[in-house]
Amino acid sequence: MSRLPCGRSRCLLENLPERLVLEGYRHWIAGYETGSIEPWELGWNLFAKELGPRNGRDVFSAVSSWARECYSYARRPPQIYPFNCRRVCRHECLAIASIAAFQHDDERVAEFCLDALVTQGGVPNTRRAASDLADTLTAHGHGMMMVPFPVIADIAIEAPSEQLH
Repeated sequence: MSRLPCGRSRCLLENLPERLVLEGYRHWIAGYETGSIEPWELGWNLFAKELGPRNGRDVFSAVSSWARECYSYARRPPQIYPFNCRRVCRHECLAIASIAAFQHDDERVAEFCLDALVTQGGVPNTRRAASDLADTLTAHGHGMMMVPFPVIADIAIEAPSEQLH
């Protein structure tokens, strides 16, 4: 994992579902990398505050399963920004878009993102966990914005600095 420096620019992550997926992902990856439960506890507090304990538990658990698969089968060490940073790196964009793709039944974007994020052997498990997270968000009334294929393809190809806003 590489922690990228955070700037103060505005981000398009004003929607709660995208923010929760991003922050949950950041907290879980940080916990795996540091071996500390502190990032997970901070993540849980965020989810409980935003969704309430019961709904927060359901969604945070689904994020946990998905982040674990992403981490376990990562093509390269995940890059994340610090918690609450308003910027999003290429890796984080692909992760968020993969969940949105499952919510919108967009197989092309889902496959593209998963292929970019995880090794071929990890695709089935990561696919299952991503689909479960998308279903859990939907069940709790949290729909993500659709990410069109040309947009995510441009992000994946044209982000040499890894920093996006």
